[in-house]
Amino acid sequence: MGLTLRSILEAILFVAERPIPEAELAEVTERPRQEIADELAALAADLEGRQAGFQLQRVGGGWRLFSHPEARPYLEQFAAGPTAARLSQAALETLSVVAYRQPVTRAQVSEIRGVDSERSLQTLERLGLVAEIGIAPGPGSPLLYGTTDLFVEKLGLDALDELPPLADHVPPPQILDALERPFRTSQVAEDES
Repeated sequence: MGLTLRSILEAILFVAERPIPEAELAEVTERPRQEIADELAALAADLEGRQAGFQLQRVGGGWRLFSHPEARPYLEQFAAGPTAARLSQAALETLSVVAYRQPVTRAQVSEIRGVDSERSLQTLERLGLVAEIGIAPGPGSPLLYGTTDLFVEKLGLDALDELPPLADHVPPPQILDALERPFRTSQVAEDES
């Protein structure tokens, strides 16, 4: 007895390291694309209906299995264990700069962060979240960095333009002014007189 189309799709999606487009699944299974689309929709509904620990979602131009959002507290507890790997604060800051300013050079990332970011960029490249995407014109021909499809996928987005606006995360000007005031030497001198 052979596997059903649903079983085949489940097996492929289980081992996939990226979203798999319907066209690719149709080619692999030698089935019509519409049949694949219908089966994926039915599988997604079935998983949701039985409150499975994972969901099938359309992201990044394809389909991918994700853990169920309500399992998050348990996954966080699991991820807090000693064997979990996570990004450092420096790597998260570097990734944010690259995501919102790409294409960007290493020097530009370092300037924005105020510290050398070479090691963080190397870590993000090794993890496949950032990649060299070109060479900037000008002296020294510095490398340009940008985010990868894996980055978009890990965020559960279809495209970079779905990133939340940066303005939503920046404090209003009056708060920035209050935070920066102690670091302005001319302002400190005026305040003391």
